[in-house]
Amino acid sequence: MATLRQIRQRIRSIRNTAKITRAMEMVAASKMRRAQQMVLASRPYAEKMVEVLGDLAARTAGQAELHPLLVQRPVQRVALLHITPDRGLSGPLNTNVNRRSGQFILDQSVPVQVVTVGRKGRDFMLRYGREVIAEFSGLGDRPSLLDTLPISHILTDGFAQGTFDRVVVGYARFVSPMTQRPVLEELLPIKPPEGMAAAVDYIYEPDAASVLAELLPRYVEMQVYHAVLESLASEQSARMVAMHSATENANEVIGNLTLTYNKARQEAITKELLDLVGGSEALAKAQGG
Repeated sequence: MATLRQIRQRIRSIRNTAKITRAMEMVAASKMRRAQQMVLASRPYAEKMVEVLGDLAARTAGQAELHPLLVQRPVQRVALLHITPDRGLSGPLNTNVNRRSGQFILDQSVPVQVVTVGRKGRDFMLRYGREVIAEFSGLGDRPSLLDTLPISHILTDGFAQGTFDRVVVGYARFVSPMTQRPVLEELLPIKPPEGMAAAVDYIYEPDAASVLAELLPRYVEMQVYHAVLESLASEQSARMVAMHSATENANEVIGNLTLTYNKARQEAITKELLDLVGGSEALAKAQGG
């Protein structure tokens, strides 16, 4: 059985750990609110872009030559954009996203090239021998659209040049602070929404086809940026929940150890009292004899 000194040292150690996890929980909560605001702020722009894209696609339907990002061809090679955090301590988030993307690769009958964003995803893909053609990390807690442009350019250039025939993005979608859902979405070729009527009658200059050609790369850039923001919000919310659970578990262990310490201390005091009483009785008998 552990001594009183060992129990005290363990309580002190776990209490220090609880202070650390509590501080990390508060930091993650602050970052999560900021990341959530960025995600919510980007959604109206993304929704409006989809609306305009659908209107442009309807106006240019039937044209002889399609934009390279709209061309659908037989799939002989797939590119996967795999977005994960750089760090751990976020519960099962990294495992769930890695498992979802890993299963997607196994389900493909054609080669899959991987572009990773985040060290956790990169390490996972390299560990299992996947073909990683590019990796990005260290985007920080406040990435901008400019930070993600190199990622988008690799995907659009590779698709336009025929290096791969399909592009899929895998990331953790932020649903709520308690829920982060790993998803896979097809990024290229772009499939404009059908039957989406624009709220207003837009006038395009110089013409709809020229505007569509300029909009399609911007659409891909926005989709990649939005996926990075979703992943960031999911990371911070998952870390906040994980650190909250760790703090509660530490406090529970401290409570159990404190109870054990008090019981052991009470037993030691009782034993000392019994020794004193026994010694006093022995001394009284000796004096009486």
